[in-house]
Amino acid sequence: MSESATLAVGAKAAAARARGHDVIAFATGEPDFDTPDNIKRVAIHALEKGMTKYAPTPGDKSARLAIAHKLTQENGIETSFEQVTVTAGAKHAIYMALQAIVEPGRMDEVLLPTPAWVSYKPLIELAGAKCVEIAGARENGFRITSAQLAAAITPKTVGIVWNSPSNPCGIAYPASEVRALCDVLIKHERITIISDEIYEKLIYPEISPGLAHLSPGSLAALASRTITVNGLSKSYAMTGWRVGYLAAPLAMAKEIIKLQGQMTNSIPSFFYPAIVEALSNSAASVEAMRITFAARAQLMHRELSSVPKFHTVAPNAAFYAFPDVSGYFGTVSPAGVTINSAQSFADALLNEAHVAVVPGEDFGACARGNIRLSFACSDENIINGIGRIRTWVAQLK
Repeated sequence: MSESATLAVGAKAAAARARGHDVIAFATGEPDFDTPDNIKRVAIHALEKGMTKYAPTPGDKSARLAIAHKLTQENGIETSFEQVTVTAGAKHAIYMALQAIVEPGRMDEVLLPTPAWVSYKPLIELAGAKCVEIAGARENGFRITSAQLAAAITPKTVGIVWNSPSNPCGIAYPASEVRALCDVLIKHERITIISDEIYEKLIYPEISPGLAHLSPGSLAALASRTITVNGLSKSYAMTGWRVGYLAAPLAMAKEIIKLQGQMTNSIPSFFYPAIVEALSNSAASVEAMRITFAARAQLMHRELSSVPKFHTVAPNAAFYAFPDVSGYFGTVSPAGVTINSAQSFADALLNEAHVAVVPGEDFGACARGNIRLSFACSDENIINGIGRIRTWVAQLK
């Protein structure tokens, strides 16, 4: 296995700062906001009360009830608390979901619309399946079509990992397109949908009027074979808490919880009241962050659009932009580095202009000409960072 490209860039940026460079980082997929105070206070109070013992593997009942209520009321996914398990981040949930649906040695295939988050493919392969990429064209906003999906399905297909809003693309599928893709999946009863909805609250109808989230698990025909994955990291600025969760059909949830009991057991017990607080009493904080990210999305797109030879899709969700920089392949940097890939572009940009971005290679074969920039940072960083990029690319020969 290779290491996570996003974590690797973060480490390179930290090393450059340690050497004394003023690095502007667009690398990490982490909100720059602090966790809302009301959530922190509840966790502190639980800790002070002595809530420090083991909890049940899938979490305490109150937190699971809060998650089930959220999924039922907000997402239209009829969920009981028995169908929910709280995990060590959403990545842990995806890992277990894939382990549950893939049979090693059976030559299973799992579909992956790309560009896609760097960990999906390794997680699919770790489960013992072949990852089948379905490339979303930049001209279609990186979104795959129902015809592409239908063409990718074979008798070996057992699952699809679905992510909308998307990392790295910063786009959300319109509800009409989600329904069209689901119509294809409905015809294939063997396929389980793993729907990663970690960015669901970070959607910007200010940019794409009428844009709204639709969970595949809310469709009756798919409810019995959809695993919905989510967590508190992105929308609630709780990345370091490592609070994820999944909801699955009951029979599947029971098997996943067995696996979790042999892996991590529960997360820290004093986090569970904070989960309830986040899901019940933090909507205003989430909305304030969403509004800020929407403005940054517009600013980032304006700045990137001013860079010659960059081709980008206007982000309308999450906090990423994903420009194509292949127009600079074949050039040489001021320090004499030949730019022939997104990786060499990103490395030279960090070393010479001290701007950290994530190269596109690990986001899928179709993304080899792209770089990912996170706008989970200040307006000043966006303006200054893209300004450095403009200055640097002007010197490429």
